[in-house]
Amino acid sequence: MNLPNKLTVSRMVMAPLLFVAFQIPLWLDSSWQTFSIIAVLVLFVLIEATDLLDGIIARRCHLVTDLGKVMDPFADTFSRLTYFVCLSSVGIMPLWTFVIIVWREFSIVFLRMLMMGKGVAVPANIWGKSKAVLYAISAVFGFMFIAISHWAPKAVFLTETAVVINIVFALAAIASVASFATYVSAVLKSGSLKNMSR
Repeated sequence: MNLPNKLTVSRMVMAPLLFVAFQIPLWLDSSWQTFSIIAVLVLFVLIEATDLLDGIIARRCHLVTDLGKVMDPFADTFSRLTYFVCLSSVGIMPLWTFVIIVWREFSIVFLRMLMMGKGVAVPANIWGKSKAVLYAISAVFGFMFIAISHWAPKAVFLTETAVVINIVFALAAIASVASFATYVSAVLKSGSLKNMSR
């Protein structure tokens, strides 16, 4: 396994660790809150950094593999849904945006399996890239809101920040639906599924 794929695997290991770190104060008691926040922020930065690095290294060093093409988007979905489970569980992420994003991600996995069976790759589009960026930004806002609420609970901008966070999550959900729609459109236009037995 090459370095980019090892970095991808590391994301799939760190995501459950982030979930555990996030839940520690709920499982034990609030005295663990500071440790939890620091651990979550460190793991979040590492996950996002490895996401950035594995793609850069794979392209620059010509280490793109079939395994990496499948595993990288899976690791992205795995880690970001972990973020959203954490943030929705404490009411920071609106539940409706979480449900839409989960439905979208599972639907995309299903479509990708169909297309892989036909040997067809559907390229990324602007909505897919926008969705990925908004996922990351919304997670940053959510985790930082938790950190600021803990260390500076009287900060005057927290109320406005909560409104901004809701807007960012809504935009992420909208971008996820738009990217799914363009993906479905590309699949239908390719005609790859016309001859599939039913």
